[in-house]
Amino acid sequence: MATIGFVGLGIMGRPMLNNLLKAGNTVIAYGRNQAKLDAVVADGAQAASSNADVAARAPIIVTMLPDGPQVEEVVLGASGILSGAKPSTLIIDMSSISPLVAQKIAAACAVKGVDFIDAPVSGGEPKAIDGTLAIMVGASPELFAKAEPILKLMGSTVTLTGPVGAGNITKLANQIMVACNIAAMGEALTLATRCGLNPEVVLNAVKAGLAGSAVLNAKGPMLIARNFKPGGKIQFHQKDLRNALQTAEANNVYLPLTAQVHQMMASLIADGKGELDHSAIATFVEKASKVEVKIPNA
Repeated sequence: MATIGFVGLGIMGRPMLNNLLKAGNTVIAYGRNQAKLDAVVADGAQAASSNADVAARAPIIVTMLPDGPQVEEVVLGASGILSGAKPSTLIIDMSSISPLVAQKIAAACAVKGVDFIDAPVSGGEPKAIDGTLAIMVGASPELFAKAEPILKLMGSTVTLTGPVGAGNITKLANQIMVACNIAAMGEALTLATRCGLNPEVVLNAVKAGLAGSAVLNAKGPMLIARNFKPGGKIQFHQKDLRNALQTAEANNVYLPLTAQVHQMMASLIADGKGELDHSAIATFVEKASKVEVKIPNA
């Protein structure tokens, strides 16, 4: 059991924080949204008055935020974590951000003797709730050993992938594969539906073969049921693909499929669908084809 700070109380953050509480830890929480802060206090967390106050009260701090600018503000900004942190404080950033930003923040923390590692996650809200996230860590072996027991309270797999920044590079690779898989699923089921087939039958026929995947099992039924309640929002996934493309440009890597799906997501966001689950990527193909993937007569 430990005292752990937690900043970022959204769809993913709140259930992750709750898993830390269930393990008997003391959790010091902060977020700008008072309703969300009140909710985690009702769950058993203690409220802090600022990011700096979190750091003053907890030797280990988890952040779970939308993107790099928010992590920079929370860690490095006025009344940020770094302003209240003692030497040897460990910041575990579990947000999905640019690896270059993670490295920048780590360098700024190191000047003050504060440790920073990146540990982005995959699995969405359902796995955040049941504590079975896949966690990809960028850290030294020594800091990984310090963070691992805490991370295992939130994830079923915790993998050291390299030094700081490597966690987010691994997450970008994950997000490329997920996004392209959903887009391909959308094309396939749209074609099957247009040709008069029941998409649910097609899905069940192929998912045990080579085309089968966790993405297909999770997102195919959501598409067919027209259930786009967000576990992973399109707007956040598009952000991840943008970070992937920027990282690829910096490293002279060509990502044509990623670029195309990124543009599909941009179109969906412009169409007011950014808050939908990323299974709704498939609706881009549906709209262009004037077909809706659903069970006939449903």
